[in-house]
Amino acid sequence: MNKIAYLQCPSGISGDMCLGALVSLGVPLEYLTEKLNCLGIEHEYKLRAESVQRHGQTAIKVHVDLHHHHHHDHHEEHHHHHGRHLPEIEGMILRAKLPLRAEAWSLAVFRQLAVAEGAVHGIPPEKVHFHEVGAVDAIVDIVGTCLGLDWLGIASTPQGLPRLYCSAFPTGGGTVKAAHGVMAVPVPAVLKLWEIRGCPVYSNGIDKELVTPTGCAIATALGLEFGSPPPMSIKQIGQGAGSLNLSIPNVLQLWLGVAAEIQESSQTSNLGVETISVLETQIDDLNPQAIGYLLETLLSTGAALDAFTQPIGMKKSRSGILLTVICHPENIQQCQTMIFRETTTLGIRHSTQQRTILEREMQTVETPYGVVSVKVAWIGTGGDKIITNAQPEYEDCAVLARQHNISWREIQRLAQNIWYLENSESEIN
Repeated sequence: MNKIAYLQCPSGISGDMCLGALVSLGVPLEYLTEKLNCLGIEHEYKLRAESVQRHGQTAIKVHVDLHHHHHHDHHEEHHHHHGRHLPEIEGMILRAKLPLRAEAWSLAVFRQLAVAEGAVHGIPPEKVHFHEVGAVDAIVDIVGTCLGLDWLGIASTPQGLPRLYCSAFPTGGGTVKAAHGVMAVPVPAVLKLWEIRGCPVYSNGIDKELVTPTGCAIATALGLEFGSPPPMSIKQIGQGAGSLNLSIPNVLQLWLGVAAEIQESSQTSNLGVETISVLETQIDDLNPQAIGYLLETLLSTGAALDAFTQPIGMKKSRSGILLTVICHPENIQQCQTMIFRETTTLGIRHSTQQRTILEREMQTVETPYGVVSVKVAWIGTGGDKIITNAQPEYEDCAVLARQHNISWREIQRLAQNIWYLENSESEIN
C-alpha cells in the first residue's frame, strides 16, 4: 500500500497540533511515551491527550506538561542538560535508538529549524541556542511527530523522506512574546523556513501566531510539496487541536490515504502507469526545414520521448502545423527552451497526462548479414507472459541494408523471423 498523508492547515500548524492529529489517527500515546523516554527526558514532562471541542468539531489536544516549569526561564543557561544546541539535541536523538525513519526525520526537522534560526541571527546552525525550541516540549513535539508518521506506515520517497504533502500556510499577524522580547508575526524563523522552501501563504485575517517555528519546521523539513492535495483516495482523517481560541476551528487535519497513481497500475498487472507532459504549439510562419531540425534535436538529445507534427488550417486561411512534444515532467524546461529557440512560436501549452506502458527490453539476433537489435514488449509476468510485439530496430536494419545492398524490408523481415524462431518455444509453453 502506498500510504501518503496531507496536512491541511486552515488555522495554522504547531508541534502539539501535529501530535494531536496523529493520536487522533490511532497512534497510541503509550507508544509515543515509551519511545520518547529513550531520549532521557522522562523525568521532565508528562504527555497526555484529551478530546476537545473546537466550534463544534471534535479534535484531540495533546498536552506536554513540564515538571520543573522550564517554560518560565527559557533564557537562563543553567538548564543546559536538555541540550540547548543542535549537536546536543542530535546526540540525544542518536543515542535514543529510535526506529530508523523516525530518527532520520527528527534529525532533518531539527537541522532545518537550526538552519532557519541561524540564518535569522547570522550564525552557523551548530551555534544556534534553542530558546523555546531546545525546551523539552519542542523535542517531544518534533520527535513524537516523526515517531507517529513512521508508526502510521507513511511510504518513504527515494530520498528517505515521508510522502507527506502540506497545504498553503495562513500568515497570521499581530505580535508574540519571545525570548528576545516582542516580535511581529510571522516570526523571523517561520519566514525563513517559508523562504527556504518557497512556500505558498495567504492571509485569513486572523491576527494571531498561527504557524509556530516548531510546526513550520516539521512541515517544511518533511513536506514534499505545498498547495493543493495530491491525487489520493482518502482512508482516514485525523484532527489535532491547537490552544488558541479563533474565529474558525483551531484544528489541523491530517488526511491519510493512498496515492492515486499506484492504485491504477495495480489493477493492470505489469502495465506501468506513468505521468508525462504534453507540450503543444501551432506554427504558420516557419520554414519546414527548421521543424525537421527541431524534431531531430528533441529526439536525439533524449529531452523528448516523442515529437510529431500535424497539418492544420489556421486563421486567415493559412495552412500551418500543430507541433506536439511528449516528455517526462522533469524535461519540460529543456524541451520548451528548444522549441522557443528553434521556432517562431510565442507560446507553448502544456498539460499533464497519464500513459500506460508495456514492459520492454532490447534483445539481439544474429542474421546472416550481421547483428540486429529487437525491441520486445510483453503483458503479464512469469508464466503468464504474452509477447505483444517484437520489432527489429530501424537503424540497425538500415545500416545492414546499405552495407549489403539489400532492401531494408528484407533485413527487417529476416531479423523478425529469426527472433520468432529462437523464441517460439517460450511462446507455445
